[in-house]
Amino acid sequence: MKIQRRGALSLAVLITVALATADVSFAQNKTTSTRADQQALSLTVYNSNVALVRDVRQVRLPTGNVEFDFADVASAIEPATVRIVSLTDPKQLTVLEQDYRYDLLTPGKLLHYSVGKQITLVRQVTENNLTKELPMKATLLSDNGGQVWQAGNEIITGMFPYEYIFPSLPPGLYSKPTLVWMLNNRDAGEQKLEADYMTKNVNWSADYVLTLPAEGMTADLNSWVTLSNSSGASFREAQLQLVAGQVHQAAPTPRPMFRAQAMAVGGAVAPEMQQESLSEYHLYTIERPVTLPDQSSKQIAFLRASGIKVQKTYEIDGQQYYFYSPIPGGQPAKEPVQAHLKFKNSEDNSLGVPLPAGTVRVYQADSRGRLQFVGEDHITHTAKDENLNLYIGNAFDVAAERKQTDFQTLGKDIYESAYQITVRNHKKDAITVEVNEPVTGEWTVLESNYKYEKTSAFSIRFQVPVAADGQSVLKYRVRAHR
Repeated sequence: MKIQRRGALSLAVLITVALATADVSFAQNKTTSTRADQQALSLTVYNSNVALVRDVRQVRLPTGNVEFDFADVASAIEPATVRIVSLTDPKQLTVLEQDYRYDLLTPGKLLHYSVGKQITLVRQVTENNLTKELPMKATLLSDNGGQVWQAGNEIITGMFPYEYIFPSLPPGLYSKPTLVWMLNNRDAGEQKLEADYMTKNVNWSADYVLTLPAEGMTADLNSWVTLSNSSGASFREAQLQLVAGQVHQAAPTPRPMFRAQAMAVGGAVAPEMQQESLSEYHLYTIERPVTLPDQSSKQIAFLRASGIKVQKTYEIDGQQYYFYSPIPGGQPAKEPVQAHLKFKNSEDNSLGVPLPAGTVRVYQADSRGRLQFVGEDHITHTAKDENLNLYIGNAFDVAAERKQTDFQTLGKDIYESAYQITVRNHKKDAITVEVNEPVTGEWTVLESNYKYEKTSAFSIRFQVPVAADGQSVLKYRVRAHR
């Protein structure tokens, strides 16, 4: 076995293992399986950065105890989740032990495992414009922050050979992450084996694009599933399934076993993707093989819907402390006016499908029909017939100011506050602004020049209509007992 050093900063590994160095009696009871034996591969990805891998391979096993190396697995595997079973005859195979070997072969590991052993070092010497190689045998005494060699009676440090030549491969090193089972097999022959395991660093999320016309509030919704894989393994031609929902990983993870027909509703998942309920979650199956290389991301078409009725609202949110202390300064304070898009995930509104959590990016056509980005928001998992509320930014043409016009302390922890909120609308259309005021403790609205409602035990909502290019002033008084 040789390791070449081409320059002081890099090593190229050349490994040759002679059959004479192998333990023949042990090799007769050892079998290795690689991706070449793979008959089927399925991948169930959860949106919590984990995935369930099901790998089916056709292998030939001898009789008796067999050390079975199962290579080409994810380096981010969770070893405690591994299982293997014979699909040919489950009673024929017994698992005695299982290990996960991740001490991978590298030039540095080869040197580290060779401490105390003799190695052939090859140096390059140039004389008279001719370069020749000079081999020498030396024992590696230490590989701790630098190499210490013994050649004959000399102790040498700071030596940088051109090549390292090793007599054999040290035991316990693997070229890639490998599952190792000690199996007892009753009858020799071909078997179809299934290995299942969970791995980290595989994730998926939904990305949505909501498109609005230049005029009107009827939108189109398109979405993609974005998959990412940094598990240390490539999944080629895999049957892909996605689970949407918050799976509690302390409990056994359900294995997908069934398929469902595509939903025939106004908004539907893509034809190549089918959706069904799975326990408390939703399962999406891609009806074609998918390749997901390691250290990559991929997008798959997920949902398309058109004719969605969207409502735009404008909102001002207050603060709890407004009602329990005087506001210094006396000058009106600027209030941001938030713009929201709201719509219902229902069949009547051209949707009605479970929407996995993800980011919704909103685009709107300008006067020339060109789409422009106008905001984005994140949605949680949303069941059908639930409402969505997207905060897309603060309105440019709607200005608001808040001014405290009175504050009184009426007794211990009893206060009375009066406010004036001025809203100016510079748009060409009339709007209504919602003013949401949180109030803790016991409270009463004593006065208000606009209609209000108690939206919860500790919140008030005022509806303030504002004419096109006009102004409205909300005036109200609240008594609060903290």
